[in-house]
Amino acid sequence: MITRFMIQKREAFAAGHEFPITGAYEKLTGRIYGEVDPKHRLNRIIVNLNKAPRNRRGRVEYSSNFCILKPVDMARGNGKIFFDAPNRGSKRILGFLNDGPEANDPATLEHAGNGFLMRQGYTIVWCGWQGDLMPLKNWLVLNVPVATNKGKPIVATVRSEIVVDEKGVTSQPLSADERVKSYEAASRDKSKSSLTVREKSYGKRIAVAESEWEFAAAVKDQRRGTEVIKASSTDLYLRGGFKPGHIYEFIYPAKNPLVLGLGFAVVRDLVSFLRFESKDRAGKANPLASANKTSRITHAYAWGRSQSGRYLRDFVYHGFNEDEKHRKVFDAIAPHVGGGGRLFMNYQFARPVTSSQQHTNQLDPELFPHAYNIIKDAQTGRSDGILKRSKTDPFIFHTQTSTEYWQKRGCLAHTDGKGKDLKLPDNVRLYVIASAQHNSPFGSEPAKDDSQFLVNPLPAGDVLRALMVALDLWVTKGIAPPPSRYPSVNDRTLMAPTRTGFPKLPGVNFVGLHNRQLFLDYGKSILRGKIELHPPRPFGKSYEILVPKVDADGNDIAGIRLPAIEVPVGTYTGWNLRPRDLAEGELSGLLGSFIPFAKTKAQRRKTADPRLSLQERYRNRVDYVQRVSRAARILVDQRYLLPDDAERIIAEAQKVRVA
Repeated sequence: MITRFMIQKREAFAAGHEFPITGAYEKLTGRIYGEVDPKHRLNRIIVNLNKAPRNRRGRVEYSSNFCILKPVDMARGNGKIFFDAPNRGSKRILGFLNDGPEANDPATLEHAGNGFLMRQGYTIVWCGWQGDLMPLKNWLVLNVPVATNKGKPIVATVRSEIVVDEKGVTSQPLSADERVKSYEAASRDKSKSSLTVREKSYGKRIAVAESEWEFAAAVKDQRRGTEVIKASSTDLYLRGGFKPGHIYEFIYPAKNPLVLGLGFAVVRDLVSFLRFESKDRAGKANPLASANKTSRITHAYAWGRSQSGRYLRDFVYHGFNEDEKHRKVFDAIAPHVGGGGRLFMNYQFARPVTSSQQHTNQLDPELFPHAYNIIKDAQTGRSDGILKRSKTDPFIFHTQTSTEYWQKRGCLAHTDGKGKDLKLPDNVRLYVIASAQHNSPFGSEPAKDDSQFLVNPLPAGDVLRALMVALDLWVTKGIAPPPSRYPSVNDRTLMAPTRTGFPKLPGVNFVGLHNRQLFLDYGKSILRGKIELHPPRPFGKSYEILVPKVDADGNDIAGIRLPAIEVPVGTYTGWNLRPRDLAEGELSGLLGSFIPFAKTKAQRRKTADPRLSLQERYRNRVDYVQRVSRAARILVDQRYLLPDDAERIIAEAQKVRVA
């Protein structure tokens, strides 16, 4: 429960700009303090909660910073919270739903982007849920305690993978991420640790001699301009430097695990407080509470992207959509680009910052269940599902792009792991933005980014806005949303990665590389949140990973096809490849590709490109714009696109050179 809700600063947002209907917004920032009872049925799932220090009431305490954007006159708002689960401490919802610029301290009208959420009347809420982040300015960070064994340090073996993409790097934090606190080495005796290197994820590990590395950090001497090596229990120093693109796997004994599972409790408790309580235990008023029925909070939704999308799936799976008074917390959640994964958080020595991908952290646990249905695990035969509490399970709008099928095992959200389709539960809708990549901010332009090909610029915001309107109508008025749109085995649009029908394009050596999901043994205590085998031991089998089938141009057939895909000027993929000297040929992070069409028939023939040129596709710009307009109209009629966004897309099409 929330014990103290402290508003430290209240200020006008966007200089008091009056948004249509809703009016002006204000920004509240401050800190929340809470506590949980380790004996409560709903809290016992939190790993090591029973080993955390307790206050005099026998409760475990936590605290976090928060930020709220709310209508000044709540009666002019829509009475609904939209909680944006921060991604590694950063705010994301304004960038994706409002097409705003990236900003972790939203304050100006520019930060409001197109004002979508404000025009809709939402109160937007953020708080920290990740307890191992560095407390950097404007990041949302949760403070959690260290677990002990009756006051003595808990020690266990941990594993991290370090990959750098620049030359000259000689030291890295043991967390492998400068944004995240490292688990301190319990011993600097190098014989108790091991370091290996391999260029590619599926390659053979090569041991790095103990003489080549140290528990140390390379620190710059500002006066002399030289590098000083200082002993450190939280850093790894490599004498010859880290080879760019290579995977350095470090296994070592660590101590002092954080109780990171409290990151589920803080969101449950905060949103429950804002929805249902009038004041905190100290008597401080809930700023969203009102005796006036027209000003009350009636509903709460949650949105999360990538890591925080997986967080929301895990939040529901672990039962935190039920508060300690047995009320539903979120009426609906909308995890975006989380794929088929959950989160490496409710574990001893967890690392929720990681993302399992084909080249990096491929063995980190993103475990069964992957689907919302209760099904049998293809590996163990155990039955489980994300949705299993009918009284408190929320509506689900699961959205993803093509990238999630290649890098985040997106098919497992709607298949059984054996290559068969699942029927989605009645309260779930699943939408795939065809041929889009994991992350393309509004206004992106094709450019290379540690990749062989231009990066896919297709944005997601156009579809997401229409879907959030549909989600709200589903929850509040019972109006059925547009049908789910995603590739499936039954209609032959979901295939093995080597059988997608991708055309043979000049300069593109694509072999269907993807992020496998092996059957892995982490040790007998894995379901209790403890990993005992490092690295985990493969069984020799794997889940069936399937990806979207493509058309003759290489664009995804199934899903919501935006006008850029229906009336294309090139091939848009969910994958890209790493370039020379950076583990060449491995998948390049969460990037997709844009491979433009030839301009003329002659150019196409010269390079043996099987795709029709722009000249062969479109008579002129008028023809192109007319086709884009028709494609946009169809999506508006189907409720996958809002009229305002359709108008903008058509206006942008008029600037495209097709002849």
